[in-house]
Amino acid sequence: MSAAQRQASYDAYLRHIETQRRLSPHTVENYRRDLAQFEALLAALPAPPELAALDQFHVRRFAAQMHAQGLHPRSIARRLSAWRGFFGWLSEQMPLAANPVVGVRAPKRGKPLPKALSADDAVRLVSQTTPGRDPQSPTALCDRAMYELLYSSGLRVSELVSLDLAHARDGDYASGGWIDLDAAELTVTGKGSKRRTVPIGSAAIEALRAWLPARAALALRAADHDVHALFLTERGRRVTPRIVQTRIKAHALALGIPSNVHPHVMRHSFASHVLQSSGDLRAVQEMLGHASIASTQVYTALDFQRLAQVYDAAHPRAKKRDA
Repeated sequence: MSAAQRQASYDAYLRHIETQRRLSPHTVENYRRDLAQFEALLAALPAPPELAALDQFHVRRFAAQMHAQGLHPRSIARRLSAWRGFFGWLSEQMPLAANPVVGVRAPKRGKPLPKALSADDAVRLVSQTTPGRDPQSPTALCDRAMYELLYSSGLRVSELVSLDLAHARDGDYASGGWIDLDAAELTVTGKGSKRRTVPIGSAAIEALRAWLPARAALALRAADHDVHALFLTERGRRVTPRIVQTRIKAHALALGIPSNVHPHVMRHSFASHVLQSSGDLRAVQEMLGHASIASTQVYTALDFQRLAQVYDAAHPRAKKRDA
């Protein structure tokens, strides 16, 4: 079968889905492009086989080629679906041993890497006051202490807001987390009710010490169940995860940081930057409270991504030359 004969088959199938199945013009055009890609892959073979002689080996090879070219798995899956439909129709027009696309799947989608700020943006976010705000106001002092602690210790937002000023046991209440500034560490209860102790950096300690006098004044308004909380609103209530999320996003926007910043971004930034500096994956696992090191290994991909960017920018053999 020549290329012209194959094209006639593609055209006949496109007419079929347009007139018989009444698919939209947009969908028909997508199928046209997908079949054109199929023909290009087929024609590139040293000896293109007849359509009736194609098997799963050929189609898997085509899928692998598209994946190697960087095509997104979702796009590969769409093309395979179009090809599968074409061969299903073709089996009604001529004898086929089997539909060669049946059973062939697109590569699995890789898990998206966690977003991390650059070191410069992370430091700017935690060290600067929101423009136009009094840096000595209780809210500004509270926010800076929270942001510094998120970045210093890699906390989940739920762990941050559950922190108490000190370990407390009051009737039915028992602290899930607390700070110890003299020891420069904090203790939190993470996922699976697992307790861990994490260091607090000097900048975070400084921010916390600046916040504590304002917190003491707000604690006078606190209800019994909030009196132990480390972070309080101006009404004396324990700060909630939603409050932290709203404040840090608005703060980042006000500073002109382009990323969609939320508390977990600070956790990712902490992990990525510590790993870049130390290379100690096991220590990062312990500080993050991951049960499995597999959860921490995603940050090695972030680190490699950064190194690859440095290489592409700096290595003379990595740069594209003008023709």
